[in-house]
Amino acid sequence: MCIVLLTTAHPQYALVVLDNRDEYILRPTSRPHWWTAKPEHHTANGSAQGSNAVTSAKSDEVEVLSSRDLQRAERGTWLGITKGGNFAVLTNYRETDTRDAAHPVAGQRSRGGMVTAWLAADPAESTDQFVHRMLDDGGVKGVGGFSLICGKLRKARRGGNIEPLAIISNRCDHAGQVPWICGERDSLYGLSNATYLEPSEANRELLWPKIRDGLDLLNDAVASVGGESTEDEFVASLFKILDTENFPSDHTMELEDGIPLLKDSIFIPAFGGIEHQQEMSDAQQRGNVKQKSPNSDATETLTITARPDETPNGFQTGLYGTQRQTVILVDWDGNVRYTERALWDCNGNAIPRGEGDQTFGFKIEGWEQDAELCN
Repeated sequence: MCIVLLTTAHPQYALVVLDNRDEYILRPTSRPHWWTAKPEHHTANGSAQGSNAVTSAKSDEVEVLSSRDLQRAERGTWLGITKGGNFAVLTNYRETDTRDAAHPVAGQRSRGGMVTAWLAADPAESTDQFVHRMLDDGGVKGVGGFSLICGKLRKARRGGNIEPLAIISNRCDHAGQVPWICGERDSLYGLSNATYLEPSEANRELLWPKIRDGLDLLNDAVASVGGESTEDEFVASLFKILDTENFPSDHTMELEDGIPLLKDSIFIPAFGGIEHQQEMSDAQQRGNVKQKSPNSDATETLTITARPDETPNGFQTGLYGTQRQTVILVDWDGNVRYTERALWDCNGNAIPRGEGDQTFGFKIEGWEQDAELCN
């Protein structure tokens, strides 16, 4: 079960994001790369291509940085950011009632498509407009349970903050129920695979243990930042948080037995029963079946042919655990440092810490645009 932690408390960075993607280790996934999308223009009521469509002079093509899921046709993602500052990260919602027709465990549409819906949105569309478009027009129907943190990374018009981010989920009936976060300084937030709860003292015991631990560790990491500490040292401390493990030593337990324990550990070691262990071993022995990712410059070594999965619950092969880790820093000038750490190669072989790292740096276009309007 994935986890995302965010803070606006660091003195040098407007926003710090940490994310673990927990998934089947063998699920075909590209490495992070820049790709382009053609945004769809929407009218005020959410329909596409109307005469009153939200348009932008530079909206013919959007540049997106993310990894992509190669298993489903949508080529969605769990986390990404655009050069224009559209940011999104998704966690699945852990359904406990498999008979609840209104909230299926897995929907006909990809959850990852919810992320790309914002990343590939018209740059002129505001976060609030997107929230209404998704909830008022049924944009989250037919999707398995999820929570989506999304927003346009911008220096706020006043107060030394950034513009707030929304948390859309298909547990929200309308836009008025959507929580907004990160609009205030000195704050920490955490989200896993349950309904978002404000991390207040009153809610502390209601938070999953992994969220409580993550918030405490992130608070300590920010508080311990010294005047001589480097960015690389700070990033290393954040990856250390993402490696925090509180999981049973028996990694051969069946997935059904391990799922209830995922809420206790930030990092999930690869685990699974005999059948899943054998699938992992077979993949390691096969190895080296190559296929291109959606980006022609990002060749992936895959264990199987990437294809849309026709089974109701998606790809469930091999061991399950933390597959990718990501740290994002956004400083007060709008400079982004995006580092993704791969922990496994595409044949299920473990990658030593740091050897699977890819780092990108760029400046958000329009970072101070809204702030300048008020000066």
